[in-house]
Amino acid sequence: MNHVAFIWNIAESLRGPFKPSEYGSVVLPFTVLRRLDAVLADTKTAVLQTAKAIGSLPEVLQVVTLTEASGLQFYNTSPFDLGKLVADPQDLRVNLSSYLAGFSPNVRDIFDRFEFDKTMNKLAEKNKLFAVTEKFAQADFHPRTVSNIQMGLVFEELIRFANEKSNETAGDHYTPREVIALMVQLLFALDDDALSKSGVVRSIYDPTAGTGGMLSVADEYLRRMNPGIQLSLYGQDYNDASYAICKADMVIKGQDVDNIALGDTLTEDAFDDKKFDYGLSNPPFGVDWKDQRTSVDDEHTKLGFNGRFGPGTPAVSDGAMLFLLHMVSKMRKPEEGGSRMAIVLNGSPLFSGGAGGGESNIRKWLLDNDLVEAIIGLPKDMFYNTGISTYIWILSNRKEGDRKGRVQLIDGREMFTKLRKGLGSKRNELSPQNIETIVGLYAGFADGEHLKIFRNEDFLYRTITVERPLKLNWRATPERIDTVFEAKAVRKLSESDAEALRAAIDRLGTDTVWKNRTVFHKALKDAAKAEGLTLSAPLLKTVTTGLGEQDDTADPCTDTKGNPEPDAALRDTENVPWDEDVDSYVAREVLPYAPDAWVDPSKTKEGAEIPFTRYFYQYIPPRPLAEIDRDLDAVMDQLRAMLGEVER
Repeated sequence: MNHVAFIWNIAESLRGPFKPSEYGSVVLPFTVLRRLDAVLADTKTAVLQTAKAIGSLPEVLQVVTLTEASGLQFYNTSPFDLGKLVADPQDLRVNLSSYLAGFSPNVRDIFDRFEFDKTMNKLAEKNKLFAVTEKFAQADFHPRTVSNIQMGLVFEELIRFANEKSNETAGDHYTPREVIALMVQLLFALDDDALSKSGVVRSIYDPTAGTGGMLSVADEYLRRMNPGIQLSLYGQDYNDASYAICKADMVIKGQDVDNIALGDTLTEDAFDDKKFDYGLSNPPFGVDWKDQRTSVDDEHTKLGFNGRFGPGTPAVSDGAMLFLLHMVSKMRKPEEGGSRMAIVLNGSPLFSGGAGGGESNIRKWLLDNDLVEAIIGLPKDMFYNTGISTYIWILSNRKEGDRKGRVQLIDGREMFTKLRKGLGSKRNELSPQNIETIVGLYAGFADGEHLKIFRNEDFLYRTITVERPLKLNWRATPERIDTVFEAKAVRKLSESDAEALRAAIDRLGTDTVWKNRTVFHKALKDAAKAEGLTLSAPLLKTVTTGLGEQDDTADPCTDTKGNPEPDAALRDTENVPWDEDVDSYVAREVLPYAPDAWVDPSKTKEGAEIPFTRYFYQYIPPRPLAEIDRDLDAVMDQLRAMLGEVER
């Protein structure tokens, strides 16, 4: 039986009362319900007998006892099953609710998050509830007929169909399957030998699990490689519907239902006491984290490097790097086997933020700790809700051999196949050959046209502040005098003091130009004294600023120790490569053009950026002018011919 086709035919029968975008809200929970109904069938009698016998026990003990009776991580204490429900069409709606209430709390939660009660009400209202329930009751989803792996594949196909029919932005909770396949193969490419051995136990985690696609593909890939592998899948998501689908998918696969959590990963880490062998994530692109800011900043400030966000926090406009740091916090210690993580990010985490800023500090910390193993540039138009450039970061704290202290950049931006028909913003996809090529480059670890290997230090730099001396001249021109009297400090003067100041400035005359501040101050103070005015320090500064103008021929202004004062208007910064001596750099790049410049070491900041596109840029010379002229002449001839036809 083609179970996917069977179920989707049921969905198509809903046309009319239900929109295609609503089909998933019916067939997904019903598929879960039928599967659980079949899985629990063999121990149904034992569970019902146990439920009668333990009525007086505390609820916690009842759950434990009933779970043991079912032999699974969930149970149902209702006397109904789908067969009995359809045998009584008249009371189906009430009995179906009673049946759902009989499930253990961890399964009831799935149907609550699906808002299945609303779906049942609508089905009943449109006289579709019995027809749908009866058809699902006919499906043989018993584990003897359909294995957990097969059932998982059926459910994944249904999710895909539902997403394609949905009018929502699919990319919000659905990562293209071939992108996941690439991430999964990259994640395990260097571990094939270890993962294929008998008795292997591994854990995989997705902090932005969505509908569970990444966990499902990883599970499928590893079980195909090693059917006997003991695999634990963990995930968390904040969206109720996505969480319900993911949790249902795990139940169908026979995974621990309690390993899927609901909640905001950034503010409430559901697995704060756990570390994982592998991690996968596709966090939202370019989404702000202002709603989580209080919690994140609090963790950063109070816990520092004992928390998840010790290295820093990015700009509040994009929280993707917070998920990256969260995944690093989930790595096992290297002495305990270490971990490898894969995360999809947009381009900004590669370069956004200057030295000393949150994003730069995060990058530098990752590189200083040798955690970045590879970054893979993907083609544009790969995702359903955005056409922007995206990158897969591979993070590892267990690099081996030549990989230590190195980062691979892999250019896969032109490795794609065009879709015959676009899906939202998605116009390109990765073919199996594209995936094989990229994974081969990653595993091969050899410089080439599409792969470049760098030392961690190659991405680090120092931002130095270059100062130039403040050089001014002073002159009492009408324009400069107007500037003085527009200043706030002067407008606050009494009328008599303002008149005295104006008279003092007039005494300076309009023709005299001072190019030494000390000499100018003496002349100004003498003029003020002659008018009976004492210049306070703030007022002296205001007048000096107003009457001054930049002049390279003037004497440098100095402080009380005789050191030149910097001119803020001429201040500049330079990024010095990490391995280069600052003095040598300044002597070569700065002093030939500004001999009086100097570096203020107190303002030097350390930074990191990964200019991916620069490393793979290929210059394409423009076409010869003669060739362009020929093309223009040909086009003009065509236009003249067309105009001639119109005139005739």
